[in-house]
Formats: sequence, C-alpha cells, structure tokens
Amino acid sequence: MNALLLWFHRTGSPPTFDRFAARWVPWCFGIATALLGIGVWGALFAVPTDYKQGDSFRILYIHVPAAWSAMFIFVAMAVQAFIALVWRIKACETLAVACAPVGATFAAMTLLTGSIWGRPTWGTWWEWDPRLTSMLVMFFLYLGVIALHNAIEDRRAAARAACFLALIGVVNVPIVHFSVHWWNSLHQGETIRILSGESRMHASMLWPLILTTLATKFWFVGSLLQRARVLNLENESAQPWARELAGGAR
Repeated sequence: MNALLLWFHRTGSPPTFDRFAARWVPWCFGIATALLGIGVWGALFAVPTDYKQGDSFRILYIHVPAAWSAMFIFVAMAVQAFIALVWRIKACETLAVACAPVGATFAAMTLLTGSIWGRPTWGTWWEWDPRLTSMLVMFFLYLGVIALHNAIEDRRAAARAACFLALIGVVNVPIVHFSVHWWNSLHQGETIRILSGESRMHASMLWPLILTTLATKFWFVGSLLQRARVLNLENESAQPWARELAGGAR
C-alpha cells in the first residue's frame, strides 16, 4: 500500500487520531498567535494610510482573511463529508462536523467586519448586495449543519445527515466568490491576487495580509483538531482507550 494511504488509514483510527490531534493542536495555535501578532502590528503601525479610505481600510486585514477562511473551510468540510459518505471513515465524519462551528465563526466575523467597514465606505451598515447576501446564506448553512447534527440522537446518523447538507451547501461557495463578477455588485471586485502576482494592492500593504491569512489557516487547523478530538472522545467513550484517557485527565 502507498505510504501516504497507509498513514491516512492509520491516522483515521480513533485512538491514533486522538494522539495526532493532541500533538499538533498546541503547535497550530502557537504559530497562529505569532503570525497574527506580527500581522496585526504591521496592519496597524507599518502599513501607510490609504489615500482614499484613510485608516478605516485597516479592517481589511481581519475582514479579508476571515472571508477567505469561511469559504476555504466550507470546501474542506464538503471534502471531508464526501470522503466520510463514500468510504465510511469515522474520522472524516468527525472532521466534517467539527469544521462547521469554526467556519460559522469566520463567516460571522466576515459579516460583522464587513458591516463596520461598510458604514464609512457605503454610508450604511447593510445592503442586500450579492456578495453580502451569499455570505449570509453561507453563515446560515453553517448553522444548519450544526443544528442538524445536534437534532439527531444517533451520532453516526447525525454526522451523515450533516455531511449531506455540507455537500449540498458547497454550491454556494462559487456563488460567494464570483458574485462580484456575475451581478452588478456594490462590493468592490478583486484587488488582491497573491498567487498570480497581479494584485492591485501595493507590496507595502500586502505582507501583513499574507501573515494574517496564514494565521487564520493555522487557527482553523488547531480549532478543527481540538473540536474533532472532543467529538472523537465522545463518540468512542465506551472504548477502553477513551475511558483510560478520560480517567487520566481527572
């Protein structure tokens, strides 16, 4: 068997997954905190004031990484859901369900920071703009996955139902991303293209955004592993290894 596939199957074992998550959670949170600290410092003190929006544009360094993370997490949730439904891997069910609260948090941050930024820019807290509306739909889809999982008593059945909703809801991700191109949107178009090198943002303003974006990704992985570990222990509470671990933690 391919070494990567062998590692994947071994890590999918509940006790192995618990050890894997316990090892990497502190590292992920530590790296995220360091990157976020440097990125926020740069956004507040090193980046020059925007010639049009003044200092209000600095909220971009939280708003944009949160929006990117909300979309990225939904795709990651759908991928885990697909693997869980096709190959019946319990760890992937757990990871898919654990994605939802983290993604909902980033979607809420996107909506909140967007409203705060929109007030001085657009003169209003909210507009039924295609980008804003589709992001709101994404937030409700995250809440739907969470509610569906909590509404069903059978844990495996609840996880599968949540996975189905995640797969259905992922069609909203390209709508969020391309809404500024498909419709006459009040929301500004793409100004940041990190990979293509065609960003319209000056390099002096770009590096803190890269750091805060990386920070949100590491924070997501740490939060995901931490939540998945809790769910994994709840689902495997009848197993000797889980009882031994719970007893050692007291």
